Amino acid sequence: MKIDSNVSAIVTGGASGLGAATARALAAQGAKVAIFDLQEEKGQALAKEIGGIFCEVNVTDEASVDAGFAKAREAHGQERVLVNCAGTGNAIKTARRNKEDGSISHFPLDAFNFIIQINLVGTFRCIAKSAAGMMTLDPMEDGERGAIVNTASVAAEDGQIGQAAYSASKGGVVGMTLPIARDLMSEGIRVNTILPGIFNTPLMNAAPPQVKDALAQSVPFPKRLGNAEEYAHLAMTMIENGYFNGEDVRLDGAIRMAPR
Repeated sequence: MKIDSNVSAIVTGGASGLGAATARALAAQGAKVAIFDLQEEKGQALAKEIGGIFCEVNVTDEASVDAGFAKAREAHGQERVLVNCAGTGNAIKTARRNKEDGSISHFPLDAFNFIIQINLVGTFRCIAKSAAGMMTLDPMEDGERGAIVNTASVAAEDGQIGQAAYSASKGGVVGMTLPIARDLMSEGIRVNTILPGIFNTPLMNAAPPQVKDALAQSVPFPKRLGNAEEYAHLAMTMIENGYFNGEDVRLDGAIRMAPR
């Protein structure tokens, strides 16, 4: 797919981090970009910077997502590109013993479901609604109508202690990539997923320097954290390369996560 001013794109979680870098990359090639996020101040600022539009969207809320798509399509027309970067995580052991009093507790199921609803169900909700819209478009070269890129994590394959919910949610994104690509193959809509390793995102920036240095040294090569622009570069490749379909690709400097 050629990205130019004739292409509209939506990036969920686009106000910061991986999503913001991808929104900038799309806009740099002329695409009309809509940013879905809950961070209004950052989202509005980025939309102004790239000549796009900000839509305050909660991916766990059906009405909010519908309103976001309606606003984006009214401004830019039906999107041909969807990049799903909205997500979050937590760290709670499945069951644990309190060292002080010996009491035993388990992972609160509402906390588990919270992560699943954002990372997995939220991603699927946006895919399904975007794909339905893409199906109304006239096909481009090779019969292509659209391209979707999802964000999983290396935790989908080697999750660490306390990451049961996060790994389950990201593993679900990986697991549904090929079936969705097959669901949409006759409509000319491609679907791929990126599994980022340890990236230098706003969340990571909050960590102490010594923690970041230790994490960087754990990466085989290059011994540093990933940059959001490197994620955006791979996302653009997945969008632009018409033979890229149904794939899950690690972007991690060859790291394999230890238990903790």
